[in-house]
Amino acid sequence: MKQYELFINGEFIPNGDRKMINVINPATEEVISQVPQATAEDVEAAVNAAYEAQKSWAKLPAIQRAGYLRELANLVAENIELFAQTTAEENGKLIGQARDEAGWLPEYINFYANLARHIKGEIITSDRPNENIYLYKRPIGVVAGIMPWNFPLFLIGRKMAPALVTGNTVVLKPSSDTPNGCYEFAKLVAKSSLPKGVINVITGSGAVVGEALAANPKVGMVSMTGSTEAGRKIMKTAADHIAKVSLELGGKAPVIVMDDCKLDETVNNVFASRFIYNGQVCNCAERIYVQEGIAPKFIEKMTEKIKAATYGDPIQSPDSTIGPQINKNQQDHIDDLVQKAIADGATLVCGGKKATVNGKGFYYEPTLLINCKQDMAVMRDEIFGPVMPIMTFKTLDEAIEYANDSVYGLTSSIHTTNTDTMMRAMNEIKFGETYVNREHFEAFQGFHAGVRQSGNGGDDGEHGLEEFMETQVCYVQYEM
Repeated sequence: MKQYELFINGEFIPNGDRKMINVINPATEEVISQVPQATAEDVEAAVNAAYEAQKSWAKLPAIQRAGYLRELANLVAENIELFAQTTAEENGKLIGQARDEAGWLPEYINFYANLARHIKGEIITSDRPNENIYLYKRPIGVVAGIMPWNFPLFLIGRKMAPALVTGNTVVLKPSSDTPNGCYEFAKLVAKSSLPKGVINVITGSGAVVGEALAANPKVGMVSMTGSTEAGRKIMKTAADHIAKVSLELGGKAPVIVMDDCKLDETVNNVFASRFIYNGQVCNCAERIYVQEGIAPKFIEKMTEKIKAATYGDPIQSPDSTIGPQINKNQQDHIDDLVQKAIADGATLVCGGKKATVNGKGFYYEPTLLINCKQDMAVMRDEIFGPVMPIMTFKTLDEAIEYANDSVYGLTSSIHTTNTDTMMRAMNEIKFGETYVNREHFEAFQGFHAGVRQSGNGGDDGEHGLEEFMETQVCYVQYEM
């Protein structure tokens, strides 16, 4: 069984008598590794290392920092299968999807390396003669990157690459459920020529490590992806020293299916948007609103697809539709929502039960619920699992009202062939992202950001680069 060590200031720190955390394969329930539970002192050491390293790192030209990023991207690209196998094993992602995610990491790092020459300031017109006003974009300092368990590889890139290219240094905290990939990445950092302290990796509970990171006055920014509840705690803690906070939190993505949609394409898109990574994606299609005229055909076709879906071990059964949920708590949460929906009047079409493979694993059957109501918990609370709840509507006005009736505001979609309907939806659905006639999934060059309780700030693209910088304005008086 593997044992990993904290990575601080370019060195792996012997575990000694540190408390260790068991990492469990959700498909088999086997302990596959142990990682250290960092203490508050470990967090301070990691932050101090990043703080000292940032002083010289920020002085390098951005294009030179980009060179180090490209070196890391090349090292990752040489180890794609290692990262894919690690992710499939620790977070239950089907091996094909795990290979996709492993491939995104070097691509994303290179994407931000290529933006090194796009960091721009401004020259602002002065009210005075013989004066120039310069606006510079500066690094914030130390960035704490707190990562979730559902995309443990890709989020390394999302937290690290834009931070480094803009002159910041990072302390990465992977989820205790899925830390192995991040430690494998740390091994590549140790092999690289990257200066010590620029990237640090520590593990432990959010209550100890996450709070200590957010509370440390040397941390200038906390970038966190996770639950809304955890985001609130981070935000409150970071407020004590007014650190910048960028949060991608929960989602409850609405999907509007109009009578005039291309039915087969829509069914395929909605199915893909609901069941990717076992339903455990923040922008997954969480609630489906189908116009009454097309509802019977849509439900019939969707029922066929879901009944044909299979679940299995992510590595041993790579042709399965879905793998396990991340842990037993998540499996229980999904089942609680399903059983409550049925008790409240929803109709179970298929699925609706916990499952195992060879008596092991935290699986849940692909599930379809119809006749749902807007006030049901399954339509209001994040499911984060392979369950599709459907309700019907009469008019577009009604559908938009249903869609916006949520504390969340991350992603949304509409399926229609009517241009007027499309434009109204784009203008009136109040979510950070809206997809039209396609599956839910963002692009590197976009801007992935939520509103309301789905978070603040955002990631990806040139706008994501801006998140990791602050401004300095210089007024320069000169003689003629």
